[in-house]
Amino acid sequence: MKPVLALVGRPNVGKSTLFNRLTKSRDAIVADFAGLTRDRHYGNGKQGRQEFIVIDTGGFEPDASTGIYKEMAKQTQQAVAEADVVIFVVDARGGLSAQDHDIAKYLRKIGKPTLLVANKAEGMLEGIQLTEFYELGLGEVIAISAAHGQGTRGLVELAFELLNLPDEPEETEEDPAVIKLAVAGRPNVGKSTLINTWLGEERLVAFDMPGTTRDAISVPFEKQGQKFELIDTAGLRRKGKVFEAIEKFSVVKTLQAIESANVVLLLLDAEQGVTDQDAHIAGYALESGRAMVLAVNKWDAVDEYQRQLVQRSIETRLPFLSFANMHFISAKKRQGLGPVWGSIVQAHKAAMCKMSTPILTRLLLEAVQFQSPQRGGMFRPKLRYAHQGGMNPPVIVVHGNSLEHVTDSYKRFLEARFRKAFDLSGTPLRIEMKTSTNPYADKDSS
Repeated sequence: MKPVLALVGRPNVGKSTLFNRLTKSRDAIVADFAGLTRDRHYGNGKQGRQEFIVIDTGGFEPDASTGIYKEMAKQTQQAVAEADVVIFVVDARGGLSAQDHDIAKYLRKIGKPTLLVANKAEGMLEGIQLTEFYELGLGEVIAISAAHGQGTRGLVELAFELLNLPDEPEETEEDPAVIKLAVAGRPNVGKSTLINTWLGEERLVAFDMPGTTRDAISVPFEKQGQKFELIDTAGLRRKGKVFEAIEKFSVVKTLQAIESANVVLLLLDAEQGVTDQDAHIAGYALESGRAMVLAVNKWDAVDEYQRQLVQRSIETRLPFLSFANMHFISAKKRQGLGPVWGSIVQAHKAAMCKMSTPILTRLLLEAVQFQSPQRGGMFRPKLRYAHQGGMNPPVIVVHGNSLEHVTDSYKRFLEARFRKAFDLSGTPLRIEMKTSTNPYADKDSS
């Protein structure tokens, strides 16, 4: 599992700037859930070969008891509970405040591994101005400038040292015969009901392996001879083993389950339609390249008019999942569950599909003959041959000349033809264009 770093601190100390620096993007939010936009954002970071998740939080007032500040405190406490290492950010130029003392007291009480970071310290990295922060009792003060990138790499290295991470991430061997399935969705959509229905029906739960409080649980089971590994995000744990401070819905657990899976079953609620949370979860799964199946739960609880509204909302809000098979089910009444398994197996098969270079090239040339790409400037793109560049998701690499002028609409045209030829329903398909270089381009033509 990727380590999780949570950024906490009072408002305006530069947490968001540090978040963007660590994720190497101004818009690196991978899960911005409705109702949490003010308080908790999640992004992916990478240093060397080690990937990690960063949580950005709103301003933290541990003792807030009313209004938005109470909700912000609750969201920050959730982030701290989900984190492996807490990065407590203070303002090197603004100095120490009473609120910093309150936050430090809370963090000492929690006992999570914590790094105290003085941000905005450009030009004063060796200055004595930072000595006052030692009053917080959180050890060494790490001076950085998130805006200028000073000290941020060393900060991440220190976080890794606290976790005793290996120099190189371990690569575990996976059984290709086992399909890793994650059931994802927002709270109260029926994930637990669906999972319990499956497991109760099959009675093939060999064991459950709870990790830390934030980890997804892996449950092996079998259906019609096919082995699955269910990566649960629904809090399927024995009572008494749940850390009560953590909400039932853990965003980190959902993101990690998606990344660990081969196939993601996105569960929607027919009574609620498609919400922002659904769209963000779907977007993250697509960004991760996961094969997907859509299931609309509680279909028995809505009338015909509501059903039409739900289908329309899926078409308008999740058009990027048009490749995924969709099913209408009732987990509670065990209706419509059978065909879901077929779609899961099909999606996994498509994600792991092997495509030969001769067939891909023939399909490419046939597509060009049927419809040539538009001319870009003085040149028309020339598509010469294609080969497979990866699996899960499938990647097709197209070689030729002037391919930077190939439009997105033409890529979608190619994608549709490749999908039809190889029956790639249920998986994203990525098409990469590689232009051949002209060896004489830099030479004097005279």
